[in-house]
Amino acid sequence: MTEAGADFSHAVEAEVAAVRRFVGLLEREQTILSHGDVDQLLELLPEKNGLTAQLTALAIQRSQALAKEGLTDDPAGVAAWFAAHPSETSARAAWSLLLPIARQAHELNCVNGDLIQLRMRHNAQALEALLGSNDALGLYGPNGQSTTASSRRISDNA
Repeated sequence: MTEAGADFSHAVEAEVAAVRRFVGLLEREQTILSHGDVDQLLELLPEKNGLTAQLTALAIQRSQALAKEGLTDDPAGVAAWFAAHPSETSARAAWSLLLPIARQAHELNCVNGDLIQLRMRHNAQALEALLGSNDALGLYGPNGQSTTASSRRISDNA
């Protein structure tokens, strides 16, 4: 096997391991988000950033290994690599694992993003309620007209 071939194989196998760790981290993040523990979420951030950087570096390494063999970093390039290296069964197995695990990571990340947006909306509504803004809550006065906040201070009625 060429050096580029070994580089590609190594990068894919390393990506599988890293994406698996990333999926585990996203699952922990989802649990934390559902429990609303902001402190734990902040503690998770450096690890998430580190794994994201590692995944980016591995994807670049994979792309460069394909480029060394004159191949593109797309499904056609990967298929051509496998055609040129039919004995690389471990790389093929790793690649077949990488795609569904990467999809799982993407889906988890989207759900976590939705959970963050939901929490942010909830926090914004709570803040508006504490500040006494009836407009933000869509409330109406006794005359049927929407009411306006008389001041932007914390309501002592809350």
